[in-house]
This record gives sequence, structure tokens and C-alpha cells, in this order.
Amino acid sequence: MEGILYLVATPIGNLDDITLRAIKTLEAVDYIAAEDTRHTLKILNHLNISKPLISCYKENELIKSDILISKLKEGKNIALVSDAGTPVISDPGEELVHNAIKNNIKVVPIPGACALITALIASGISAKEFCFVGFLPVNKTEKTNKLLSLHEIDKTLIFYEAPHKLLNTLTCIKEILGNRKIAIARELTKIHEEFIYGYIDDILKDISNPKGEFVLIVEGNYNQKDEITEKLCNSSLEEHFSFYNNLGYSKKDIIKLISKDRNVPKNDIYQYFINK
Repeated sequence: MEGILYLVATPIGNLDDITLRAIKTLEAVDYIAAEDTRHTLKILNHLNISKPLISCYKENELIKSDILISKLKEGKNIALVSDAGTPVISDPGEELVHNAIKNNIKVVPIPGACALITALIASGISAKEFCFVGFLPVNKTEKTNKLLSLHEIDKTLIFYEAPHKLLNTLTCIKEILGNRKIAIARELTKIHEEFIYGYIDDILKDISNPKGEFVLIVEGNYNQKDEITEKLCNSSLEEHFSFYNNLGYSKKDIIKLISKDRNVPKNDIYQYFINK
């Protein structure tokens, strides 16, 4: 009989946030697959739990997934944990879960702390509908393209970000999505937990040396055309073209974007630039 794969949420900072069910599960399984075994060992020592640990992080998940599936097929129960919060959410585990389901192995989630939900409920920004983006790409062009794809979404947007990238990411969000209302959660559940509320412009003026891990809760595009799109539509076609050209778009894609922004046929935009 196959074992069970448990997806166990662990604290995102405050160790008291571990659930009773999570503790019982960690005590009962045969192995614990951990994103960072050193970090997980600290939690296990705090809980007086001793279990064999198997390293399973992003770079080795494909290889370790096969090993873990083999143990599950042997009837061993395994708990998957990330360094903090819920496994799979911007953390390793997706490949393992996929393979477990593919091999008809039972997958049991053990819910608990999750940074995006913790930040959202205290953000003061709509929680009715939201889009979790996670970490934005590091590459500038890829980051720009990703943000542009989120431009028209009218749901609350949620991002994760590291301290050394925060100011750049906030600047990119402002340039592409507009000066939106935002809530920034820092060091959630830890001693220096902090929430910063306001518009991106104001927050950029106040933050100079960010420290800690951040969750960004950004207001959705509740208007059909936000201030940036409206500004572009009131500019000349050359200025409109230049905006997207500076972001690295091809001429073909720029014509499509201008057509969409201005709600005019693509051919009209194409003919305009052909005749210039």
C-alpha cells in the first residue's frame, strides 16, 4: 500500500503559528522533505521532533521527486515543508505533487500560515477577488512584459519581493500600472512586523533602506482606462509609440497595443506609420 504525501504549512516567522495538526503530522511521518534541511531542523528541534530529512529545493526537485515517489510507493509517509509558509506557493513542491497524483499517491494538505493571505487580510484593499503573482522576473524585459499583462486586471494584485529589489519593483509597478493604492507588509508575524499604506508615489519617498521580506498588495485596475492609458491616448501617436518602444516591444506588438489603447483598427495605426 502506498504512503501518503502530506503538504505541511509551517510558520512564516512566529513559531507559535504552527498548528496542532501540523505537529501531529510531523511526528507521525517516516520522512520530512525540506526546502532547506538546516532551517527545518531548527523548527523540529523547537518542537522536539526527530525525523530523517531529505533535501528538496527548487534546483534538485526533479531528481528528488523520483526518490520521494519511490519511498511513497514503498508505503512510507512523507511530509513536505518549505522554509516558511505553505509548500508549492512560490516554493518547491509542484513537481512532487504532480508526480504523486500521476502515480495515484494520496496527497493531503495540512493548512496553516500563508504570507499572501496574512498580508491581504490586513491590507485594507479589496479581498473579494485577487491575483497572486508571486515574484516578478529578474530580467527587465520579462518583468515589464509581466506587468503589462496585468495592466487591465481589475482584481487586487499580490507580489512577493526581496528587500534589495523592492524600490526597483515599486518604480516599475508605478510606471506601468500607475500610481495605485498599495499596502506593503514587512516581516510578517515577526518582531519587526510592519504595514505601510498609501500610494506608490508617497511610499517611494519614505522608503530608503528596505530590510526584511515583503508582500505587496496592489489595488486592481478598477477603471476601464487608468491614468497612464488615458495619458497615452491624449498624447501623439509618436509619443504613444515611443512609450512602448522604450519598453522593448516590437513594432508589430506596439501597433496592436496602440490599437487596443485607443480602440481603433490596427490597420489605421499601421497606415499612419507607413505614411510617415
